[in-house]
Amino acid sequence: MALVFAPGVKSLSDGLTDQYLGVTNVQNDGSQANHLFAVELDTVYTDFSTHGMALVFAPGVKSLSDGLTDQYLGVTNVQNDGSQANHLFAVELDTVQNIEFRDINANHVGIDINGLSSVQSHEAGYYDDGNGGGFRNVSLISRDALQVWVDYDRVTTRIDVTMAPLGMARPSRPLVSAIRNLSTVMTEPSYIGFSSSTGPVNSRHYVLGWSLGIDRPAPAIDAAKLPKLPQLGPKPRSRVLEITLPIASAVVVLVAGAALVLLVRRRLRYTEVREDWEVEFGPHRFAYKDLFHATNGFKEKHLLGAGGFGMVYKGVLQASGVEIAVKKVSHGSNQGMKEFIAEIVSIGRIKHRNLVQLLGYCRRKDELILVYDYMPNGSLDKYLYGQGDGDGLTLDWAQRLQVIKGVACGLHYLHERWEKVVIHRDVKTSNVLLDKEMNGRLGDFGLAKLYEHGTNPQTTRVVGTTGYLAPELISMIARK
Repeated sequence: MALVFAPGVKSLSDGLTDQYLGVTNVQNDGSQANHLFAVELDTVYTDFSTHGMALVFAPGVKSLSDGLTDQYLGVTNVQNDGSQANHLFAVELDTVQNIEFRDINANHVGIDINGLSSVQSHEAGYYDDGNGGGFRNVSLISRDALQVWVDYDRVTTRIDVTMAPLGMARPSRPLVSAIRNLSTVMTEPSYIGFSSSTGPVNSRHYVLGWSLGIDRPAPAIDAAKLPKLPQLGPKPRSRVLEITLPIASAVVVLVAGAALVLLVRRRLRYTEVREDWEVEFGPHRFAYKDLFHATNGFKEKHLLGAGGFGMVYKGVLQASGVEIAVKKVSHGSNQGMKEFIAEIVSIGRIKHRNLVQLLGYCRRKDELILVYDYMPNGSLDKYLYGQGDGDGLTLDWAQRLQVIKGVACGLHYLHERWEKVVIHRDVKTSNVLLDKEMNGRLGDFGLAKLYEHGTNPQTTRVVGTTGYLAPELISMIARK
């Protein structure tokens, strides 16, 4: 049996033993028979192998049916090895040294008659004509293709075996020779072919080419026309892979590290201060991430104004498209923060046409962020004394009266009409915002306090903006 991988290429040793035979006539095939074959012995390892292969002349396939594996190469067995009844002639390429057959080493070529004990053998190699005829050793399991010439002269009864790497010209000196009359050994007809066996190590023996010449040299085998053999064992690692894999691994580690750093920085950028008591104010709390994106990172180009208590930015909520005003207020201590937030959220429930709606809040580190409705016409102070946004326009007396009435209505609602008394404590022109109809709306409830109706508001410290506090209030506190 043999495996055919490609035209002209046959694989032996796919099982424990394999043979591939064809017929020949020893008596009538001329005075000289010249055989040339190219083989390659592949094993998983290049320094250790199981048993080899042989070119065999036998009475027929049936005569090899009792051949054993391993050192017998599928040719003979324990009982018949060496028997003249075998009528066998073989040239072995052996890769294991067997003491019972008196092998010279584990890498030799031998001439066998009726058994595996070679009548002549030599270490595998060739005599190099280009190097003064010096001997060069070759390894049968180097995974390099070899060509072997087997010549028999019926007149002189001389057997010559010559070896060389595939593609090299035939050396002039044979590797091993013997004198033996094969007509007394072989029968008519005889079969010629290959036999091999394996052992515990995975290996394959390939016949790449084979030619025969009667009374003339065997035709040369064109190495360029031989197909490539399948890979045995693990595929060798590419040099490109060996170089690029460490680089790629380092790049992956660097990218992963950079991604981790960016993720940590991103989380730190959007870090908020949250405490358990804030759960009840959940609907009025904004995520810092939403406010950050709404103001494009609190960029200066979105700055609406700045005061003693913080800076105000214009923003647009991405989810709804609603325009908002975002005020960042410094708050250096957490003392009283719960009560302050509670008042802010309570004020957020106030709805009046002359009050800027407080939408909610957010806390981050030492900052308190308040979110209001956006007033497109800005604050009142920018429209006084020719400093308005509208190309130096100022408010006429009718508009000023309308603004004053609006602020008064808002204060009246805070003091008298809402469920609690709300004291703004920082009424000034910069905290009066103008909507698109130029109506005055009181905003910025950052200093506001809540009291129950009927109670007398008490304060122990002055709050507000200097220049806007009533003189009598300052003098009253001074007398205390």
